[in-house]
Amino acid sequence: MSDRPIVIKNQPEIELMREAGKVNALVLKTLEEMIQPGISTQELDAVAEDIILQNRGKPAFKNYPGPYPYPATLTISINEELVHGIPGKRKLKEGDLVSIDCGTVLDGFVADSAFSTGVGEISPEVRKLLEVTEKALYLGIEKLRLGNRVGDVSAAIQTFVESHNFHVPREYTGHGVGRNMHEGPLVPNFGTSGRGIPLRPGITVAVEPMVMVGTHKTRVLEDQWTVISADRSLTAHFEHSVAVTEAEPIILTAL
Repeated sequence: MSDRPIVIKNQPEIELMREAGKVNALVLKTLEEMIQPGISTQELDAVAEDIILQNRGKPAFKNYPGPYPYPATLTISINEELVHGIPGKRKLKEGDLVSIDCGTVLDGFVADSAFSTGVGEISPEVRKLLEVTEKALYLGIEKLRLGNRVGDVSAAIQTFVESHNFHVPREYTGHGVGRNMHEGPLVPNFGTSGRGIPLRPGITVAVEPMVMVGTHKTRVLEDQWTVISADRSLTAHFEHSVAVTEAEPIILTAL
């Protein structure tokens, strides 16, 4: 993925990405309100697809190339599942930690965002993991400014996460986003300030801290998509698509 070109967006293109982002945000807000013990991941997936289609969009993840074409609209990852969990008959249980990632294509542009949340009553450990992961996202976004480099974003995320004795994976990263789901530059969740590609106006990226309680190591399950923490410790994942501008970074996947 690292050799994918960086595509600079103009203002009209950034506005189109915001429209796609609003649909994605609507999906995630609706799903967050539906999450409760007993609901199946398949049910959440069906609602997400309906909302995207009703808003003239197309699910970005469905049929995405991989070991085999990705079969669903969402990825839904539970507890030790970090990313790319496939929706199915599994029902959410009290105390679960669930991460939902969604992509929408609208008018030729992709929006990509994710959130994690607890199901019903959650443990203090789950609550802390959610708080740290979400805060890491906004610390990363804050660094998406002219004069900074990708490494400043990566270092902000890694430093904060590791200060809470949590871990970030090395194999899975944020990425450029635009007409394609994955463009340049890569935005790792670990790195060194002052290194990497300089940020300039019109760069649009998906910043996505993925955080694990016990290890930075991962492995892939037999379904060939679902990624888990190698020690099966809890995981969380938050993501926004963001545009670099002359001034403040613009979150494209906010409602």
